[in-house]
Amino acid sequence: MRIAFTGLLVAALGLSACGGWRDSRVNPSNWFGGSREVPVDTVPVAETNPLIPQRTGTSLLRRPPGEDRSQPIMTVTELAVEPTPSGAIIRATGVALRQDAFDAELRLDPTASEGVLAYTFRVVYPEDPTPQGTEASRTIRAAVTLSRQELAGVTTIRVSGAQNARETRRR
Repeated sequence: MRIAFTGLLVAALGLSACGGWRDSRVNPSNWFGGSREVPVDTVPVAETNPLIPQRTGTSLLRRPPGEDRSQPIMTVTELAVEPTPSGAIIRATGVALRQDAFDAELRLDPTASEGVLAYTFRVVYPEDPTPQGTEASRTIRAAVTLSRQELAGVTTIRVSGAQNARETRRR
């Protein structure tokens, strides 16, 4: 009992001696000190974003932007909105016109009416002809995540393809 009490007393005294650690220079939280107000430098505002470097000259390795070869998928077969802690995931499944479609994306439609979040399910088909194949071999999925701020005021979510569209409404 005495050994345990002595050990507890030594630990308590040692711990109380650490109070100076808070104000020492060894403590990493003291390395930068408090903030203070300083005057703003008056630099003229450029019309470009200073975080994006300007492209000057040409480069042998830089490709010119390619043309958009994507097309709406033939049919949209499933649409699901799955809630997440930070917003939602919109997941769509569609059937392409032929096999080997790739680069699937849900592209936002800016012409949608107020309260409607509209997407077009787009895919890129290979340049060479491919067989049509079975429906299972042409099934493609795409998803997009949205934050709570992006979902604010949205009552309907619509995903459209070439032949149909599916939509879901907020409950």
